[in-house]
Amino acid sequence: MQNMFRRLDGWLFALLLILAVGALGYLSTRFAHETDWTAHGRISLSAESRAVLAQLTGPVEIVSYANPQGDLRQDVAGFLQRYQQVKPDLSLRFVDPQLDPAKMRALGITVDGALILRYHGHEQRLDELSERSLTNALERLIRGSDRIVAFVSGDGERRADGQANADLGTFTTQLEGRGVRVVPLNFAQVTTVPQHTDLVVLASPSLALPPGAVQALVAYVQNGGNLLWMTEPANDDLGLKPLAATLGVHVLPGVLVDGSGAALGLHDPRMITLGAYPLHSITRDFTLTTLFPQVSALALVSQGDWAVHSFLRSSAQSWTEFHPIDNSKPSDIRFDANAGELKGPLDFGFALSRLSPSPDKSEQRAVVIGDGDFLSNTFLGNGGNRALGERVFDWLLGDDKLVDLPPRGAPDRLLQISQNDLDMVSIGFVLVLPLLLLVIGGLIVWRRRRR
Repeated sequence: MQNMFRRLDGWLFALLLILAVGALGYLSTRFAHETDWTAHGRISLSAESRAVLAQLTGPVEIVSYANPQGDLRQDVAGFLQRYQQVKPDLSLRFVDPQLDPAKMRALGITVDGALILRYHGHEQRLDELSERSLTNALERLIRGSDRIVAFVSGDGERRADGQANADLGTFTTQLEGRGVRVVPLNFAQVTTVPQHTDLVVLASPSLALPPGAVQALVAYVQNGGNLLWMTEPANDDLGLKPLAATLGVHVLPGVLVDGSGAALGLHDPRMITLGAYPLHSITRDFTLTTLFPQVSALALVSQGDWAVHSFLRSSAQSWTEFHPIDNSKPSDIRFDANAGELKGPLDFGFALSRLSPSPDKSEQRAVVIGDGDFLSNTFLGNGGNRALGERVFDWLLGDDKLVDLPPRGAPDRLLQISQNDLDMVSIGFVLVLPLLLLVIGGLIVWRRRRR
């Protein structure tokens, strides 16, 4: 009888063990729990990102334009899964960009893996996959309120709503999808910049501005307004010297040319390509290649109370060319120091900031770029032109400070060791440790034989 109870206990224990394993397996399919044991929790969403997701009151649709070949789709889905765990109604859908190239160009999709986020009638576009960029995009979607950007018109500027090759219609349409309201600003109709204007854009005027218009722009900047001024090589003297003096910037004469462009297959030396950028908030972690068709170099004349940083700079093979350029004879183009031409590297993009004179704002920002073609309908789709333009507008409108995620890198990822220490470690593993194991094994065998 006692043996039978022991066998029954054994079978009962085995049955309970099987039931427990089955229950765990079933529960594992219904519930999920993950624990991040990495240093600083670097593979989990930060508290800042979770706070942004908590403010989203409805579903968020994310469309990824990623090629089905390779691991890109898997990487995107794995990254967004962290957001979906916090917000289950965040959906992800993939579209093959190769199926409809014309539609991709219309949408401004130039990077494999680009994302479009949609929420409550607003949308954001992303070309980079990082927690900072995605969380900031969600923050902009939550805010929803339109910022007013006024484009100066009436003096041969690039039209904000135009569809001609030199106009900015494609880019401004995409800006409007990012919560920006684009309005015209014609100084023939108004004498000052209207209140509640978040940013004024002076996009490559080709005619001299009336003195009243220039004075209105100067007053706007002096009173704390944000400004984007894009100029061109042939338009360096259009009555805008008072505005340039207010910013402390001078447009250098000539057109910037780069002798290294031929190695990239560019036959026009006036085409400036950049793949590396001076460090600034606009270009932080920006690695896309940009193309600038005709560029004016810029110089800083007086800094005043502005904090000035260059974020666009040509290569050491560039210079300011004063002579007419014949693309059929590129070998005839030579740097001529006797003519006053300046050798590169030369700056052609300045970002200026200072404490705002206006009591309604804490900081005032301005950007001066020696080219407006890079955002035109013709060249917007080249490389990272659109992404760089969006970064410029984000910085000018203060959107770069929406969510400042702290760095969460792993500590002690590098082991600093001298050559002598490395030699000692190698000898220890190759000689000392095997000999020690042999000695220990020999002692064990010797003790067993003595028994």
